[in-house]
Formats: sequence, C-alpha cells, structure tokens
Amino acid sequence: MSALLTQPHPPAAAVDPSHPAEPSPRATEQRPTAAPGFAALASLAARAGWKSLAVVLFLALWEFGPTFLAAPATKVFLPPLHEVLAAGARLVETGQLQSHLQASLTRSASGFIIAVVSAVVLGLLIAWYGWLNSFLNPLLELFRNTAALALLPVFTLLLGIGEESKITIVAYAAFFPVLLNTIAGVRTVDPLLIRAARSLGLGSFRLFQKVILPSAVPTIFTGIRMAGTSSILVLIAAEMVGAKAGLGYLIVNSQMSFLIPDMYAGILTVSVLGLLVNVLLVALERHFSRWRTAVGSGN
Repeated sequence: MSALLTQPHPPAAAVDPSHPAEPSPRATEQRPTAAPGFAALASLAARAGWKSLAVVLFLALWEFGPTFLAAPATKVFLPPLHEVLAAGARLVETGQLQSHLQASLTRSASGFIIAVVSAVVLGLLIAWYGWLNSFLNPLLELFRNTAALALLPVFTLLLGIGEESKITIVAYAAFFPVLLNTIAGVRTVDPLLIRAARSLGLGSFRLFQKVILPSAVPTIFTGIRMAGTSSILVLIAAEMVGAKAGLGYLIVNSQMSFLIPDMYAGILTVSVLGLLVNVLLVALERHFSRWRTAVGSGN
C-alpha cells in the first residue's frame, strides 16, 4: 500500500505553445454550425426568385415593349404597364373598380356555392348507387359536353338579363367539374378501407363521414379549383353581353369607349382575382387534407 502511494506519477506531456492541441472529437461535435437559418432563407429566396422570374420578365416586356420594340401606333392599343396601373388607380379613386368587382364577386360566389353543394351531394349519390349512375349518366354526358356560353341565350330568354341568368350560367359552368371529380374521388377509395370500416360495424353515414369523404377530398378539391376558375371566366363573358355592372361590363364598355388603359386594368383585375381564388382554394384543400400529411409524417 505504501509502495503504491510513493510511486511517482508519469510526467505530463509537454505542450508546445507554437502547436496548439487539436480539439477532442466531443468538442468538435458540440461546436455550433454556422448560421443554418441563413442558408435555408437564401435557398428559399432563390427558389422564389426563379419561380417569379418569368412573371417579372413578362411585366418588363409589357412596360418597355410598346415603347421601344413596337411601332409607335402599337402604343395606342397596347399601352405600357405604368399607364394601365395609373388607369387602375383612377378607377379605384372614383370607386368604379370596387363597384364592378363587388358585382362580379357576388354573382360568381353565389353560382359557385350552388354548384359545389349540389354537385358534391349528387356526385356522392351517383358514385355510391350504381342504379342512379346508369339512369343519370346519359343525361349528364349530354349536358357536360354542351358549352355553358352556348346556353347563355337560353338562360337570358328564360330568366331575363338580371342577376338570375348570370348566377345560373355560373352554376352550370361550375357544376360539372365538381360533379365528375366527386364521382372519381369516391370510386377511387381503397376497397380495403371500406371493408375494414364495415367489419368494425360502421353504418353508411359513419362510413361516408370517416372513410369516403376524407379519401375523396383531394380529388373533389381538384374539381372545386377547376370550377372556381370556370365560374370567373364564364361570368366575365356573360357580363360582356348583357350587364350594367361587373368586370366584364367594365372591359367591354372601356373598349367601346376607346378607354384602352381602363380596359387593360379590368383584364389585369380579372387575372389577379383568379389567382387569389386559386390560392384560397389551395389553402382550403390543405386544411381539409391535413390528416393525409399527419399519416405520411408518421411513417
């Protein structure tokens, strides 16, 4: 015991101040990485810039093309972008743009809601009951292949030139995309899920609520997005024929009055409106499809 206590310890290794000791692996692992958030932000900004580059180039061509790349007379019929924006600002100041936009939104939203509710309900019934599908399919195929604008004179004769005819033609145009995608969404549900739900004792209503509808939501929303675009485009065309307010009326009235910048301002408003509607529908689709993301992340 005393020999162990009196045994000298091994000398410590000499440290050369000109060559500092290398850090241990643990110290290297604990060293924080350099600004990972900045790299992710830069990558996100690069992707966003690349995706918007085509739009920026188009706007630049619209701004400088009529002045520098086209004949002088072309500027009368295709004014630069800043003149169109100035005309839109004047329409906003006078309240005309808001009035026409409100009229178009009221008509398109009314027809769109009617179409979505009726098409989803009918699509679920047709997809679930085979006899109803065989009975209604020939009639639906006939009307599906009939353009909505071809029936505009019929709706005008039957319902007049008021709001009813415009809402009806919007509902007609938006009905079939939602109907067809609802039928397809229900028919593509995995049969194993249906058999498993029935084995657990789920009734028809609970089966629709817990299995059919959640599985068909992405396909249904594809039809709803298509219907949203159709409702705006068909309404604009209908307002060009017989209306005293709305974006379509603003466009055609500006063209007839030779207010070309106002006409392009109305067209640009329609484009922005369609983009916003699509963004809203995509957000709703993600909200109602959250369970798919949760299931996928759990794997």
